[in-house]
Amino acid sequence: MKRLDDFRLRLGGDELVPIMIGGMGVDISSSDLALEAARLGGVGHISDAMIKTVTDRRYKTKYVKAKQAQYKYNVDNVDKSDVKFDLGHLAEATKLHVEHSMSRKQGSGQIFINCMEKLTMNAPKETLKVRLSAALDAGIDGITLAAGLHLGSFALIEDHPRFRHAKLGIIVSSLRALQLFLKKSARLNRLPDYVVVEGPLAGGHLGFGMDWAKYDLATIVAEIAAWLKAEQLDIPLIPAGGIFTGSDAVRFMEMGASAVQVATRFTVTKECGLPDDVKQEYFKADEDDIEVNEISPTGYPMRMIKSSPGIGDGIRPNCEAYGYLLDANGKCAYIDAYNRELLAHPGERKIQVWDKTCLCTHMRNFAIWTCGQLTWRLKDTTLRHDDGSFQLLSAQHVFEDYQFSVDDKVNLPVAEALA
Repeated sequence: MKRLDDFRLRLGGDELVPIMIGGMGVDISSSDLALEAARLGGVGHISDAMIKTVTDRRYKTKYVKAKQAQYKYNVDNVDKSDVKFDLGHLAEATKLHVEHSMSRKQGSGQIFINCMEKLTMNAPKETLKVRLSAALDAGIDGITLAAGLHLGSFALIEDHPRFRHAKLGIIVSSLRALQLFLKKSARLNRLPDYVVVEGPLAGGHLGFGMDWAKYDLATIVAEIAAWLKAEQLDIPLIPAGGIFTGSDAVRFMEMGASAVQVATRFTVTKECGLPDDVKQEYFKADEDDIEVNEISPTGYPMRMIKSSPGIGDGIRPNCEAYGYLLDANGKCAYIDAYNRELLAHPGERKIQVWDKTCLCTHMRNFAIWTCGQLTWRLKDTTLRHDDGSFQLLSAQHVFEDYQFSVDDKVNLPVAEALA
């Protein structure tokens, strides 16, 4: 049986191990995790989700505090249209995170940044342009366009000197989405360098409706591959979502994929940005503990562990500090849901909001445990200590297990003493 290491991802003139660690937002896909992927010859992602919060935590900046102080007068106002991001600070934060990551890079691999279109930030076009341009300015190897159709995203950076040199890719969940993107970008004479095809078993936001279970990643990949061949377009395809073993990955490579994108198994590594106690919740999760719901204010269904403490928590919206999901008119579905419940329960000190969640605050606090559908299998990838806790893994161990394992096996780590 072939191993994943028998294949190579070719992006431009670069030859890489065909393993891409997906972008998990709000510093879950940390610099440390991306750096390990690059050191081992693959591709790692950092994310620019809530970038000012990440830089405050990692590099001791004060962007969130400054924004909160500027808009303190508006905290009790339902109308959040005044709450704007300082574009200069946004650029600074993005550059700081990218430069700090790139300056530490070793090995033959690459570091990309995941940019979500659904982070509308009360000025969708302006803030996305700044985020994309600042990442390119700071020397990122590539950008993966995520969480949206990105019909105008290439146009936002067409004048950037690195537009035709950096690796630029997009995540799609259907042939139709890819066709729309390519049609809109056709005038730029600039194809994406790769396309990540994300299936229905992926973690976090999904590119499907609540009927996600009707769809199948292999079928979608085959449909897109056939269309690209018919159109004589040579764009590397990278399947993602539910690829749990190296053997799973090999099956996609034998279908003609150029690499695979994986993430779930890296959530329980030491380098992942999740707190260690939350990683234990991922290990403990059973299959019926995982759900797809519609509580995200973005409008996308979202997969998570259903015991996530942020579900149902009626916290006051903190858009003055965060506000990453405010649309162009300063609206967010959670604000409406929160104020509806506030009016329905006058005088109550604590309310619950079940249909939406304050995603900014809860992702910042690691209180929404987004996950892939196969998270329940994580307990079988490690060892269990006598006290019932699970041994955390190294990113290198997981990466190399994908790279070298055969026969649908998962190699267990060497036992470590419990500290």
